[in-house]
Amino acid sequence: MFEAFAQQFALFGSAAAQAFGFPQVFVTMIATVAGIIVGAVPGLTATMALALLINLTYSMQLPVAVAFLLGVYVGAVMGGCYSAIMINIPGTPSAAATALDGFILAKKGHGGQAIGVGVIASFIGTLFSIVILIFLTPFLYKIALKFGQWEYFLISVFGIMICGNLSTQSTPIKGWIVGFLGFFTAMIGLDAVYAFPRFTYGSYSLMGGISLIPALIGVFGISEILSVLQEDIPYSIESQLGRVLPSKDMVKDIVHTAVRSGLIGCGIGAVPGAGEDIAAWVSYDVGKRRSKKGHLFGKGSYEGLASAETANNACIGGAMIPLLTLAIPGSPPAAMFLAAIWLHGIKPGPMLALESPDFLYLTAITLIIATVSMLVFGLLLVKPMVKILKINRKILMPIIVPLTVIGAYAGNVNSFDIAVMFVFGILGYILRKLNYPMAPLVLGIILGPTADISFRQALMQGQGSIIPLLGRPVGIVLMVAIVWILIAGIKNSRLQKDGGVSAA
Repeated sequence: MFEAFAQQFALFGSAAAQAFGFPQVFVTMIATVAGIIVGAVPGLTATMALALLINLTYSMQLPVAVAFLLGVYVGAVMGGCYSAIMINIPGTPSAAATALDGFILAKKGHGGQAIGVGVIASFIGTLFSIVILIFLTPFLYKIALKFGQWEYFLISVFGIMICGNLSTQSTPIKGWIVGFLGFFTAMIGLDAVYAFPRFTYGSYSLMGGISLIPALIGVFGISEILSVLQEDIPYSIESQLGRVLPSKDMVKDIVHTAVRSGLIGCGIGAVPGAGEDIAAWVSYDVGKRRSKKGHLFGKGSYEGLASAETANNACIGGAMIPLLTLAIPGSPPAAMFLAAIWLHGIKPGPMLALESPDFLYLTAITLIIATVSMLVFGLLLVKPMVKILKINRKILMPIIVPLTVIGAYAGNVNSFDIAVMFVFGILGYILRKLNYPMAPLVLGIILGPTADISFRQALMQGQGSIIPLLGRPVGIVLMVAIVWILIAGIKNSRLQKDGGVSAA
């Protein structure tokens, strides 16, 4: 036991030496500030920012690339609270719940203090999730090592099913449709087992399959730009900032809420593909029901604001848990991070603890540096950010289009990837208009190859029979969970349909 502890301590020391190098700390601070700005401007989400910036990390060393991406990630998730509070337009989807109480507080002249509470709550939530990440992940590595081909196939299907169930405000069936559309997209190209072309229709460009990064840039970048250019939302900041730093008594009052919301956010983050916005809404709902002052939620409650902001940032650490142990991202921004570290030769999954044993600690320590930077700069940048918020998105979005083209092209230096980006951008725009969620589509594209290869290899091992699966306890548990999600989702869809009919 002492030897194991000494080994982990040595790995932690090695990771700390990498994370606390001057270039890494400097890059983390700059990236966090950039992330805050991105998150504060409505339409520039954390997912879009990471998708566009992945290509900039090609020439970076791994610790610097990790610092850059995680800094942007942490800053952007928190930055959404600025615009949510000051102009009632969430900078990121995860800040939508923040706007319910934040904007009312801003109209009362407490906008600065509301932002201060939001920043501190985000700081507490992120740190809380990092602690859970450090202590829980090593145990999950041991469980993941017992996974066979059947388990990888079933965990991929489970991820799509539960993501589709949680990420849509309409019916779960819509989430499942989009998720399995992502699965189908991953089937395009040469078959990974026999190298047989599938769904290529004679196109040599499709032989290599659909590149992940151009598809993600299209889904989250181009579709967002098209949506924003159609909006007609007035931009005006009429409320006063007032004091920024909250009082000590106010901070003490939200600590209990922050702990509860941190647990919820981290738990939701560990659900494949669920994301920060779901974590914020679930935490807000639980907080409203559990609080003694729940009747004040939605009327300018600091507790309600803290419930949402703590959870959406706590989701960051939670999303890293399935990413590192199973190579399944817990949120769309985490999916971008996964794509980036793949480019640097890091292969998350059960073998990560053996192949790159210090990467968990590198990720955790970098997140801590980014979180402290977020707290400091988040409070210092309140007044400058209010000025930046006056920039009209219709001016800003056309400037971003060339960046999306560069981001799609730079990966493989292939003009076909630009076409892929625009096709997926139009597809994402249509799906948004039809109220289909984007997270299951992304998760389907990422998990599709794993599900395909694992299922076929499992059948080969069983000589075409699924009987061997019945002797695997983890596989049986996953099958039961999938069936339960399916039944619950269908039942929920019917209830919503009946409610809509009766309302009509």
